[in-house]
Amino acid sequence: MKELSALLDQWLTLILLPIAVWVLLSGLDDLFINFVWLLSFYSRKRDDPSLEQLREEPQKRIAVYVPLWHEADVISDMVAHNVSAIQYRDYTIFIGVYPNDFDTVNAVRKLETRFKNVQMSMCPHDGPTSKADCLNWIYQRMLLHEEAEGVRFDIILPHDAEDIIHPLSFLWINHYSEKYDMVQIPVLPLPTPFSEFTHGLYCDEFAENQTKDLAVREILGGFMPSCGVGTGFSRWALEQLADREMNRIFDPSCLTEDYENGFRLHAMKCRQMFAPLRMVDGEPVATREYFPRDFRSAVKQRTRWITGISLQGWQKHGWKGGIGQIYWHWRDRKGLIGNFVSGLANVLFIYGLFTAATSVMTGLPWGLMRAALRLPLQFLLPATLFCQVIQLGSRMYCTSRFYGWWFAFGAIPRAIFGNSINILATSFAMLQFLRGYIKKERISWLKTDHSYPTRAALTAHKTKLGEVLVMSNYCTREQMEQALSTKPKDMRLGEHMVKLGAITEDELYEALSLQQNIPMAELDAKHLSPVISRALPAHVIRDYHVLPFKVAAGSLFVAGPDLPNDDLHKALREFTRLEIRFELITQSNFDLLKAAISV
Repeated sequence: MKELSALLDQWLTLILLPIAVWVLLSGLDDLFINFVWLLSFYSRKRDDPSLEQLREEPQKRIAVYVPLWHEADVISDMVAHNVSAIQYRDYTIFIGVYPNDFDTVNAVRKLETRFKNVQMSMCPHDGPTSKADCLNWIYQRMLLHEEAEGVRFDIILPHDAEDIIHPLSFLWINHYSEKYDMVQIPVLPLPTPFSEFTHGLYCDEFAENQTKDLAVREILGGFMPSCGVGTGFSRWALEQLADREMNRIFDPSCLTEDYENGFRLHAMKCRQMFAPLRMVDGEPVATREYFPRDFRSAVKQRTRWITGISLQGWQKHGWKGGIGQIYWHWRDRKGLIGNFVSGLANVLFIYGLFTAATSVMTGLPWGLMRAALRLPLQFLLPATLFCQVIQLGSRMYCTSRFYGWWFAFGAIPRAIFGNSINILATSFAMLQFLRGYIKKERISWLKTDHSYPTRAALTAHKTKLGEVLVMSNYCTREQMEQALSTKPKDMRLGEHMVKLGAITEDELYEALSLQQNIPMAELDAKHLSPVISRALPAHVIRDYHVLPFKVAAGSLFVAGPDLPNDDLHKALREFTRLEIRFELITQSNFDLLKAAISV
């Protein structure tokens, strides 16, 4: 038994050396990025406009591309929320669908009738193909729309079905597009509980990548990979791609068309920019979404990323482009080896450190070999440990900026947990890529299931009521600001402005309807059905301030003067299996109806 243990110890010592060398090499790479990032705090300054100046700038026409495959459950909420939140006037949403995805097609058709700035783009063939192929057909649909309407879009902006678009992001893209052909708005996962390690890993990685890595890429002149969403492309740049690539502005053979476009535009000498992360009212100006929240979905998504970025990118571009370009290729592809090495390092590094420091070297030739290894290990192990401490420290700092320090302390165990996801994803990516290469088959769209946030999670991204009132010309900005300065702490702004006479009750509720994207109604008591009015218990009507007034198309329509929330929907679910449809009515209208049915 002792001989077996000694033999195992000898082999592990040999394995530890190349692992330590790789970890040190990768660690020095990360240390360099951290060093440049720290220097940028003192040397990088931007002359940014104020929000008022942003709003006053001429607005370019923006085309938002949303490619879909089996997204019927989320696309309606996505469009409804973003249309109500975005503080920009001149944009149209083009939604790409496949003819064999019937549920999604029907959902988008309803959106077309509901919103004037929504257009469906039907692919001419069944899906799924690739996300890039769907985007290319959206581009063609946009061209037809331009011919029919006599307009021209200046900026193309891809988004996904689960995205929460920040109200100000279009304004910033519009501003920076004066000088840049590609503007990337930051992307950050929505917060989830500490216990959700899978999604927490995305929070850590995106916080670090969007705070540090992309900013350093821009500083050092590297190409800017698009994040796939929140990327504003100038029309001129995409037309150059269309001319060069036979209208394939997004590469349909690539699983990460966003990364590929960033590379292609850089090669065409187009100017690229990563919009700096800024906080407005305590929220980052970033595209927010939920990323995969379970292990299997995370592996599936990362398999696509690794296949597209590391393997297809290597196949298409090799290691060309000079020393600077080769460095960024190395950064983007080192995970092909590093993901496996990190997993081994978790097991062997501590064991190798212990045996190298405490075991007695005996026997030949192992004694001579271990003696030769002792000196480099004594240097390598502390050096790699130092690099890892700096790297994890910087990641924890980036995470803490958006999710708090308590959540950031979980970055260390989440990094270890993430190694298992990355090992599996890298393995699947290599197998998938090799199988496609041998069989000469195109790799299809590896879609992950998406979820859309609840109303509570969306609240922070709504346009403020005061801004809606001003933008809708219900009051002047001076009236709104005066009301804010005189408003009692226990009174809501809208109620205070009605009391001051700055707006009417009807104008207040019309603004709320616009802000929350909830239809507004005016109900007459004589049209209420006694049967439907009693569909809910009296205490529910009193406690939640809602009145049922119609049943149609499998839905129970309720009305009330207060904005609906998750508690209301949960309470109503106890008394009906029908889908709940809420409409907003004024407090005066509600009081009249309530008196009429004697609740």
